[in-house]
Amino acid sequence: MPLITLDVRKSLEENASLYYEKAKKLKKKKEGALKAIADAKKKLAKLEKEAAVEHQQQEDKKQSISAGKKEWYEKFRWFVSSAGFLVVGGRDATTNEIIIKKHAGKDDIVFHTDIAGSPFFVVKADGKKIDEQSIKEAASATAAFSKAWKLGMGNTPVFWVLPGQVSKKAQAGEFLAKGAFMIYGKKNYVDNEVACAIGNFNGKMMAGPLSAVKKRCEKLVEVEQGREKSSDIAKRIQHKIGGSLDEIIRALPSGGCRIKAK
Repeated sequence: MPLITLDVRKSLEENASLYYEKAKKLKKKKEGALKAIADAKKKLAKLEKEAAVEHQQQEDKKQSISAGKKEWYEKFRWFVSSAGFLVVGGRDATTNEIIIKKHAGKDDIVFHTDIAGSPFFVVKADGKKIDEQSIKEAASATAAFSKAWKLGMGNTPVFWVLPGQVSKKAQAGEFLAKGAFMIYGKKNYVDNEVACAIGNFNGKMMAGPLSAVKKRCEKLVEVEQGREKSSDIAKRIQHKIGGSLDEIIRALPSGGCRIKAK
């Protein structure tokens, strides 16, 4: 039991009053101490949160710096095939024109669909023989980024030709609009699938067939045809794989989509 000391010069009531006042002061000190502890915990939580935010900002900055080093192909649609070939495609009439005129080398392969509103895609050979898997992946990308996506088609006729078969020279009495070309000679049709995945490829957003994206990216999301806005889908994708929101939106197929359920 605690030792209680009484002042013999004071009455019992005075001693009791004295201890009552001491108890009140101790209670106030205790309350003050508890409040100080609570305030300290709040400050610590705030500092930890600020530190976490700062850390994330630093990581985002590092990623942004890495992603900020733009490669020439990033102005187009692009992905790296399962076998390691760079595949680039047009976004519109202007980039279609640039793809064919500036980036289709003599050993490369050019892809297009039979429907209007199709991008041109090119597999860059880089001095190597282009394999069948890369050809199929390029065909699927050409289909996915064509109007077939918006129309809800599961596949569409896609063919490949050599760059020498693609010409800006129209037949007599015909006119070729910007981004349009004539195809001469045999067309090689390829089985394809209108499907797409997007992954984080060293901080860059890479979109293409699942087989290629899965081979190259640790973090990825499959998307399919749908009615959700690209901006809404992009936010959910960013939460899963990181990266720039603008780059994710640019990488998605046009015409609406949704995240594919697993």
